[in-house]
Amino acid sequence: MEALWSAQGPLTAEEIRAELQEDWSEATVRTFLTRLVRKKAAAATRDGRRFLYRPLVSRADYVHAESKTLIDRLFGGQVSPFFAHFSRREQLTEDDIKELERLVEDLKNGR
Repeated sequence: MEALWSAQGPLTAEEIRAELQEDWSEATVRTFLTRLVRKKAAAATRDGRRFLYRPLVSRADYVHAESKTLIDRLFGGQVSPFFAHFSRREQLTEDDIKELERLVEDLKNGR
């Protein structure tokens, strides 16, 4: 999906394969793309003998859905235990803390 999101237009399976850091076979890439199309995360349009793929889900929507699923599954849908757990296990920078404080202020002010 990262290759599709960063592209300026539709990509072929071969172009997507070239963008990947991993050494995936063309068959594996095509299988993965077929699954994305079935899940309605991507669309495929025939272009002669090949297909052009484009994302149907934005990166922001995908990140939101995956984050919500993670928090629902591991923290019973509660965001504060997630942040508490994460902040105890990871070293937050001063900038991270300032950004979190800004976000909390925005939430308090209804933004």
